[in-house]
Amino acid sequence: MNIPNILTLARVAFIPLLVVLFYLPYNWSMPLAAGLFAAASVTDWLDGYLARRWNQSTPFGAFLDPVADKLMVVVALALLIERYDTLILTLPALVIIGREIVISALREWMAEMGKRGLVAVSWVGKLKTTLQMVALLILLALPPAHEIALLGVVVLYVAAAMTLWSMIQYLKAAWPHLSRSM
Repeated sequence: MNIPNILTLARVAFIPLLVVLFYLPYNWSMPLAAGLFAAASVTDWLDGYLARRWNQSTPFGAFLDPVADKLMVVVALALLIERYDTLILTLPALVIIGREIVISALREWMAEMGKRGLVAVSWVGKLKTTLQMVALLILLALPPAHEIALLGVVVLYVAAAMTLWSMIQYLKAAWPHLSRSM
């Protein structure tokens, strides 16, 4: 067990705490939930940086890091779908969740074929993730009626568009291998 893996495990442990904070009936609970989400987002970057810098990459970390990321994002999106209770937020949230499922399956399949490098994270994926985290941070921190919450929804739509774009890029890269197995 090393510090990068501990940070990844902490991100998983933050998930139930995020849910509890989200539902607490206090004015401070939403900003605190958003702060916890921000801390989890920072650990996402930090654990990878430290693992590379200190040469502490492990198979366990390589497995758990993307799982922790996707769990945190999907839980945050599910909470926000309930809070907003509208198609306006549900649509981009489902696009993001659906893409994560498709790309996770694609990466697993490509890894089995020894071609995982064809679906490695790209700059589009990194930008998409950054926009997604900013949108979720805003939306978790503020009630739906707040003027700035609209900015969070707009940024979430931009992230969802980039999500589709990155998914298309990954599928195009993998298509020669996918089409051979039809």
